[in-house]
Amino acid sequence: MRFRNSGNVTIIDVAREAGVSYTTVSRVINNNEHVRLPTRERVMKVMESLGYEVNRQARGLAGGRSNIIGLLVPDLGTGYIGEIVRGIDAELGAAQYDLMLYTTHQRKGKEASYVASLARGSVDGLLLVLPRNPGAYRDILNRQNIAYILIDHQGIGEADAAVGATNRQGGYDATEYLLRLGHRRIGFITGTLEMGCAQERLAGYQQALADRGVCADPQLVREGDFHQPRGYTAALELLSLPKPPTAIFASNDVSAFGAMDAIRERGLRIPDDISVVGFDDIAQASSVRPTLTTVRQPLEQMGRTAARLLLECLKNPSHLAKRVELATSLIVRESCRSIETLTEAA
Repeated sequence: MRFRNSGNVTIIDVAREAGVSYTTVSRVINNNEHVRLPTRERVMKVMESLGYEVNRQARGLAGGRSNIIGLLVPDLGTGYIGEIVRGIDAELGAAQYDLMLYTTHQRKGKEASYVASLARGSVDGLLLVLPRNPGAYRDILNRQNIAYILIDHQGIGEADAAVGATNRQGGYDATEYLLRLGHRRIGFITGTLEMGCAQERLAGYQQALADRGVCADPQLVREGDFHQPRGYTAALELLSLPKPPTAIFASNDVSAFGAMDAIRERGLRIPDDISVVGFDDIAQASSVRPTLTTVRQPLEQMGRTAARLLLECLKNPSHLAKRVELATSLIVRESCRSIETLTEAA
């Protein structure tokens, strides 16, 4: 007897048709390794012939595994997000997990709403990239016993597993590089300051100035939001100062691209008239002209590491949360020039 209406086919029907137990079919569905290959192939063939489809959400609600990981990102418009997602997808794909992607569009309310929905049972765990308001739903995740990893966020407590980069050191290294080139008036465009990574990069910039005995001018710091339009307007504000900066350090590459647009609009040349540094080292940083000096974050590795940590937590729920910080590095390209050279050229 063959069933054709997938809506009427149950796991019991598959077991009966394949001549195995209900438990064996369940093990095949969950990719359990304790099923012999011939049996696995027979069960999968029967599932296909009957038109049986796994109801992943129902499995999750029933207390089983859905083999789906929820991924929340603020947007999909930058290479930064793409590199992290690529690392996540590679690791989860190798472990035979699927991704359920939600884009919050930078809205705190959406973030909390999506997390609450996912926590009701449709996913096995959560990865949150640049979460803006994790404190609003941390209790929900803990009550529902949902494993989660924060990515590029300082975390909200020692119990939070998080993967990030050495943002403060990266901010320090970029500023120190410009200081070594002789720059003293260094403009800084922040990221969204409610995010820990943006705060850390600003702190690194400030510490480098202090260590060199350079008095920090608050007018040289302009608040940004990690997006190109604000990078552009912030750079225009810096260039309009009575004594503009000789260099601009932007908190990410996308903001730096906006700053480069503003500099060109003012008829200035990079790096002949003003130097520019970014942060992230997304793919476009090496293709813009001039190529952008930037701080490299190991973005793909951050995604891979976060996925591995989450899989460890799912395999061993008693596993202690980890906080991993991956090293940044300064990548010197063509967008910076020494102040001595600028003076001589003038």
